[in-house]
Amino acid sequence: MPRQPDSLLGWMASLADPTRLRLLSLLEQQELGVVDLCHVVQMPQSTVSRHLKVLLDEGWVTSRPQGTARLYRLTPGDLEPPARRLWLLAREQTEAWPAVRQDRLRLERRRSKRRSGAESFFAGAAGRWDELRAQLYGRGFTQAALLALLPREWVVADLGCGTGPVLAALAPQVERVIGVDQSAAMLRAARRRTEGFANVELRRGPLHALPLEDSGVDAVLMVLALTYVDEPARAVLEMARVLRPGGRAVVLDLLRHDRDDFRRQMGQHSLGFEADELREHLARAGLEEASCRVLPPEGEARGPALLLASGARR
Repeated sequence: MPRQPDSLLGWMASLADPTRLRLLSLLEQQELGVVDLCHVVQMPQSTVSRHLKVLLDEGWVTSRPQGTARLYRLTPGDLEPPARRLWLLAREQTEAWPAVRQDRLRLERRRSKRRSGAESFFAGAAGRWDELRAQLYGRGFTQAALLALLPREWVVADLGCGTGPVLAALAPQVERVIGVDQSAAMLRAARRRTEGFANVELRRGPLHALPLEDSGVDAVLMVLALTYVDEPARAVLEMARVLRPGGRAVVLDLLRHDRDDFRRQMGQHSLGFEADELREHLARAGLEEASCRVLPPEGEARGPALLLASGARR
């Protein structure tokens, strides 16, 4: 249906004011609040607020709350086509106005001031930023951000899943997660931890003979499990078997150490691995791009240092 004359007249009337045109020019560049706009156009708050109300009522701008204030924005793509054409014409005719040029200079100066404020903060906080960030936001958000990089359609297997912390972290990010462990007690704990996730499946079986079909998963993890296996090379071969072509395998385990009392206390078969040794296990299993690196120990960790190895199936 064609638009009624009132709509066109309303749009034209709302643009027929130089202050409102200046405000729209600024709000197209950046989302701003009343205080910022007052500073840039050098007008009192009552005047700016009155013009913003007209622009909001006529649909030129949108607003959202931020704390006790409101932020305003002009997004030309959200306007109705006739209104968008009117705005593009108005912008073309006003962009050379001295007042509009001055507004842009003041806006850029305000942006620079804010950037310098942030830079000053980080210059002073650099030495304690990690500690401060952990105190303010915790430590788990970085892991959540990295997990969100995983493709949603992936099926991931966690071998030696234990009580299921990795399963619970992966479940919200991928299509399906399969946890495998030989211990019935561990699987019961994992089931309790993941009972809220419909896409988690638990299977009982040894790492050297996985209860998984060939080429059935997109990624496979083995976290702190390979030192419990008496035939590590065979377990890595099983990892490669269940991977789809192009899939990735990740092993995280202990760097070789000499703490036999620790090994016995933890019930482990081996004293860990050298980086070259673990890399060779992956390569012999047919995994390409095999790599392995030592992870820096965390300050509160009391056990041996760790290795992180990965490879991809051809």
